[in-house]
Amino acid sequence: MAGDSETRACKNSFELLSSFVDTFVDFSVSGLFLPPPPNSNPNKPLRTFYPSPDRLIAVGDIHGDFDKCKQSLLLAGIIDATGNWSGGSSTAVQIGDVLDRGSDEIRILYFLEKLKRQAEKSGGQIITMNGNHEIMNIDRDFRFITIDSLKEFSNWAFWYNVGNSMKKLCPGVVDLPNDPFCGVPVEFKGVRKEFHDGFRARIAALQPNGPLSTRFLANNVTVLVMGENVFVHGGLLANHVNYGLERINEEVKDWINGVRGELWRDIGRGRNSMVWLRRFSHELAESCDCEALEHVLSTIPGVKRMIMGHTIQGKGINGACEGKAIRIDVGMSRGCINGLPEVLEITKNSEVRVLTANPAYWDSHGARVMRSGGREGLGLLLEEGRRKQVEVRA
Repeated sequence: MAGDSETRACKNSFELLSSFVDTFVDFSVSGLFLPPPPNSNPNKPLRTFYPSPDRLIAVGDIHGDFDKCKQSLLLAGIIDATGNWSGGSSTAVQIGDVLDRGSDEIRILYFLEKLKRQAEKSGGQIITMNGNHEIMNIDRDFRFITIDSLKEFSNWAFWYNVGNSMKKLCPGVVDLPNDPFCGVPVEFKGVRKEFHDGFRARIAALQPNGPLSTRFLANNVTVLVMGENVFVHGGLLANHVNYGLERINEEVKDWINGVRGELWRDIGRGRNSMVWLRRFSHELAESCDCEALEHVLSTIPGVKRMIMGHTIQGKGINGACEGKAIRIDVGMSRGCINGLPEVLEITKNSEVRVLTANPAYWDSHGARVMRSGGREGLGLLLEEGRRKQVEVRA
């Protein structure tokens, strides 16, 4: 009888226990208490097409640098000094490559998730995208990881396993997910032994149907159309559009969730894939394939410009092909070129501006001057005469 009573008590308290454990693990891993998640259907298809918001912010590649991530969002005015959403009804798009090259990857994933939930309550939104480094990590391509990132993933694995052990205190009641470490090697040839646990944790967390990949990456879009703008990490070609933009987003989601075995090569592999393409990102604007860009844009109704990351722009955010290609990867991460943060701002009347942390564009009172490209986009205005970036304290 005592056993039945204990089991009944566990059943009655399981939801409370599970919620407490999840909150405890989240805080132990990230230092954040996440707001309650929205009541959304996890099986709902990803949204690919949106109307133009009143204010749109685009943020380039972050690559594991939490400080630069936060500086960019502060620069855009969508978070306050405490790191909470202050953007009202603004929409922010992060164009992918949160992972690799830095040490704060999981911390940034949690931070962006917190802001998504806060923004939704304020009538705003943050949309995150998959870049080539998200695809690579899900596919166990770890060429660009850092030693500190392995420590971060080892820490995640410790607390994840602690949480599961706590949930098992109700035997026969708790429906735990499949063990993500099952089938993951314990040793890795050519890797120093002290890094084996970190590699194992990274694979378990980010593989298809992994705890972090399904939670933070599966609902990322890989292509996004918002009013006159199409966002993609590397670039779009006509065959991508013909394949179907909504189809692409759903297939990537299914692949990350582990319900699809293969991903179409032209999405994530090869130089002509969506997350690797550099045809519109050459440092010299005249070397970009503007004819191919014009053709692609003409196949997406209402779209006038393509916004992309992936290829570092040493001159900062700039435009090519008469403003129809806007390149926003400024290499801000310390794991890249430690560039000064810049973000793109587009208002509903199609005015395009660059908000920059570069002191070369501050006025005499220290205020940040916003470089404007006008209705026609950035064009070649920012290709010439730009001063070299100077590093300043955050």
